[in-house]
Amino acid sequence: MNTDPIADYLTRIRNAVAAKHRIVEIPSSNLKKDITKILFEKGYILNYKFDDDNKFGVIKIALKYHPVTKQPAINEMKRVSSPGLRKYVGSDNLPRVMNGLGVAILTTSKGVITDKEARKLGVGGEVICYVS
Repeated sequence: MNTDPIADYLTRIRNAVAAKHRIVEIPSSNLKKDITKILFEKGYILNYKFDDDNKFGVIKIALKYHPVTKQPAINEMKRVSSPGLRKYVGSDNLPRVMNGLGVAILTTSKGVITDKEARKLGVGGEVICYVS
C-alpha cells in the first residue's frame, strides 16, 4: 500500500535517472499528470504519454540526457509537503530553488503551477516538490 503517491512518483523518476533508463512508467493520477506537464514545459523530461487504456492509467515518461556527456537533465527532485506534514506558503513567501535556476511546483487555487507563475499571479499554496 502506498501512502504517498507523489513521493513514489518522484522516487521512480530519481531511480530511473540513477539507472540511466530512457523510459519510466508510473501509475497515473491527475496531480501526477499536471506535474509531468510542468516537467516537460520546463525541459526536465524529453516527452511523455498518458495511457488510459485500461482501468488503471499509466504515465510513460521519456527521460532527458545531454547528448555528449550523458548527464541527466534532472539533478535533484525533493518532496517538500507530505501527507503527514503539509507545507503551505503565502504569495509573499514563495520559495526559490537554486536562486531561480530550479523549479518549485505548487498546487494552488489556480491549479498546479511553478513558483514563477505563482509569483506572477500573486497566489500561494502547498509546495509539492523542488526540481533542479
